[in-house]
Amino acid sequence: MMNVNKRIIQNYIARMPSLSTTVTKVLEICNQPTTSPNDLNRVISLDPVLTGRVLKVVNSAYYSMDSEVTSLTRAIILLGLNTVKNLALSTAILDSMGGKSTGQGLNMDDFWLHSLGVGVIARGLAVRKNVPVMDREEYFVAGLLHDLGKIPLNQCYPDDYIQVMQSAADLGSSIYEVESQLMGMNHCIVGAMIAEKWRLHQNLSNVLNYHHCPENLNGQANGLAMMVTLANLCANDWGIGSADQGAAQDSTIDHYLVEIQMSRDELSEIHDSMFDEIEKAKVFLQLSQKG
Repeated sequence: MMNVNKRIIQNYIARMPSLSTTVTKVLEICNQPTTSPNDLNRVISLDPVLTGRVLKVVNSAYYSMDSEVTSLTRAIILLGLNTVKNLALSTAILDSMGGKSTGQGLNMDDFWLHSLGVGVIARGLAVRKNVPVMDREEYFVAGLLHDLGKIPLNQCYPDDYIQVMQSAADLGSSIYEVESQLMGMNHCIVGAMIAEKWRLHQNLSNVLNYHHCPENLNGQANGLAMMVTLANLCANDWGIGSADQGAAQDSTIDHYLVEIQMSRDELSEIHDSMFDEIEKAKVFLQLSQKG
């Protein structure tokens, strides 16, 4: 067992920057049932960087609009309040955590490619499960952010995390399992700590905490976590980014397909379109890198 001090992880998370005032305000007003596009426009228009990001994303291949959108209000109407909220949240978090890691355990380019892949697959699952259009982006964001807990573990204990990654590869085990065995904690526990730091919505907090064991959530609460769990297994199986190659078993994927009532054929359709969708979704990572 490695000598991992939970307090060091807690202190690292405490020092992480808080979400900006604008993003916090966006989250607040989007949680009010009476919020209108004009309400959101008034908040975002005061932040030129976020305004630019919304317009860049709405005009990207990710959304494939027929003509260029130059008005923030029109962008909010076209994307929907929920999508703009999730865009603001995801880019703010990528700003805080998307930089190059100083530790060698995680290759951050591969880490974010895997995270992006899980987001794209989760969104594809949501489309095929007829999740309402305004809610589908939540699945993408949940997939994009699901592994955030790995970053503090890697940053605080880089040598130990190299050993975790190597052991997982040698044993064909999941990183989550090896973290628990060797470090006495895992990225899901740390992810829940990050969610608390940023006061993330309970659904997103559940994904960060339970994406390796969604069965531990009761009833409807596990729906989003279940889909991200399946998306993560598929990304591993399909070798997207720094995944747990060899850890995902077909029987486990089949188990979650049964849970969400989806067929292998439908999953194959997601696989066939996935790489194009990942290319389009890279706009999110480009935003965080370029500001």
